[in-house]
Amino acid sequence: MRVSGYIVATACAVWALVLSSAVARADIYSFVDEGGVAHYTNVPDDVRFVLFQKAGPDRVEMTAAIAGSWKERASGYAGLIDRTARRTELQPALLKAVIAAESAFDPNAVSRAGAQGLMQLHPKTAKRFGVSNPFDPAANVDGGARYLHYLMLRFNNNLELALAAYNAGEEAVERHGRHIPPYAETQAYVPTVLRLYRRFLAQSG
Repeated sequence: MRVSGYIVATACAVWALVLSSAVARADIYSFVDEGGVAHYTNVPDDVRFVLFQKAGPDRVEMTAAIAGSWKERASGYAGLIDRTARRTELQPALLKAVIAAESAFDPNAVSRAGAQGLMQLHPKTAKRFGVSNPFDPAANVDGGARYLHYLMLRFNNNLELALAAYNAGEEAVERHGRHIPPYAETQAYVPTVLRLYRRFLAQSG
């Protein structure tokens, strides 16, 4: 079963449908696309889906963060994003775009590959940048921002390559001649983040 809807207006209604269905005990995956539409499924057939709700009686009830809308969750991290962006010499709109694409502002998000938290840090990346608790929003965003800043420097401020490296790994970008690797996930990820980035820049004036 797949459920899609505008998360700002219908997050709770979508979850009422999901939790009342025959697959309420199945793992639920989600992502928010560049138009702000939330997609939910128990059959993740798109590389953008990340684990949203683990099956089991102890995880049926929605947490306040999950129940709230995407915009509400995003607004709660505005100050953290602004402070971290200044400290790491990145634009707030860029950090916001990466977080939106990676986790839809869910600090407890875990991907199928094991990436964790708001900026979906892989354990090796978290360790590399001194993030001991990737589910702590401040630590996660700090580590993710410092990694993104490093990637911007490594790839001479080429944002497309930095984003590709954030998704696929810096060595993958190098192996493919400093081009976006021909991976379906990365090919979809880079333009998605760029569209979100432009959208958030426009909103910030």
